[in-house]
Amino acid sequence: MKNQLFKKCAITFAIILYAMVVPFLEVNETHVFNPDWTPHVRIHEVWQLITNSSIGLFCLWLLWFKNKIKLSALLSLLIMGGFLIAFIIKDSYGGSMKYLDGSEKTLFGINIGVLGFGVAVVLILFSFVIDRFTSATK
Repeated sequence: MKNQLFKKCAITFAIILYAMVVPFLEVNETHVFNPDWTPHVRIHEVWQLITNSSIGLFCLWLLWFKNKIKLSALLSLLIMGGFLIAFIIKDSYGGSMKYLDGSEKTLFGINIGVLGFGVAVVLILFSFVIDRFTSATK
């Protein structure tokens, strides 16, 4: 029971990051209203924000009202994993987390997106590993 609550809290933390914090950080002049971005790029950004936030709301409903923990975790891991993979392969397509002025949002010297999503992914995966370990010892 305790691990189930830990899982739900870890997944909720992840959802808050990708469905609420990211849009809060990106609906401004550095992203959605960036005058250096083409209209085509902006529509993809807004689409991604709406899609991820909608999936996040769906995941919260699955998690807290339908008790579909694994499905909510999987969908959340796909969203965060997609970002982490895009970050890892950014050099292959000319991507960057740096702004045009060369600055980057970091915490402890790590990009905040990588740090936040990395911690969330580890928490979710850890909660399932704990579950496997405790099930195996019973």
